[in-house]
Amino acid sequence: MSEQETFFAVVNPTLDEHVALDRAIITAQLMAQRPKIYVFVAIDHDSVDMGPDNESIYRNTDWFDEQIHKPLKAAGLDYRIEISWSNHWQKAIMHAAKKIGATRILIRAGKPKTSRRFAFTENKWKLFKRAFCPVILVRDGAAPARKVVLAAVNFQAVRDQQQQLNSNILARGQSLADNYGAEFHVVNAYLDSMLYPDRGRLAKETRLNSSNIHVVQGYTDEAIGKVANDIGADVVVIGTLGQTGMVKTRRGNTAERVISALEVDVVVINSEYKS
Repeated sequence: MSEQETFFAVVNPTLDEHVALDRAIITAQLMAQRPKIYVFVAIDHDSVDMGPDNESIYRNTDWFDEQIHKPLKAAGLDYRIEISWSNHWQKAIMHAAKKIGATRILIRAGKPKTSRRFAFTENKWKLFKRAFCPVILVRDGAAPARKVVLAAVNFQAVRDQQQQLNSNILARGQSLADNYGAEFHVVNAYLDSMLYPDRGRLAKETRLNSSNIHVVQGYTDEAIGKVANDIGADVVVIGTLGQTGMVKTRRGNTAERVISALEVDVVVINSEYKS
């Protein structure tokens, strides 16, 4: 029997719709071994108006009963709620998630800043790059089904860290597909023929049929977005290099563009995560 998972769902108490919690509940009900649900209620001060005249920063016990306890009890899940007053949102998430041994962190993606483009806060980028487990960005209105899982890899990579990231992405993508009984596909973008990935190695390491391996010429975000749309992907697994130091100067523009090119949930994995 596989080890029981622990889902860490981050809830923004200034909202009345909690897509990350909803996704955690839906996913838990589909799994043969029900995971534990850990609900972490906290505010990212960088993205919320904390002024005293903002009525949404005040919540009473009725709100907690209706918004959190009720759906979890109705689903019959084992859960725990923790509330954080820390003004270091990302650090609080990391501390609490590590303390309880979370196997996946679920957070709301939010709304694009423009018609399509996301612009994540520094706190979210730090979370993506430093999390010890996968971070699932849940999109508003995403379909509950998981029929097609797409993993985006870079088999042109030569550095050990990048190759480890490929392995992490493939392992998580295959695991998700197995959990949901979904089709598993892999996409690898390249810009020119000098950077064409080794398709034979792709087939060997993924153990997929050629019809499930997509090698596409073009910019990474455009290639992944096109394949995701063509195959009807419900979730896309991408990677970002785990980095320390000045995150602001290493935001990961490619990852930001990829997320912006998609309209489905995205699983972000960094090279520090060990599958």
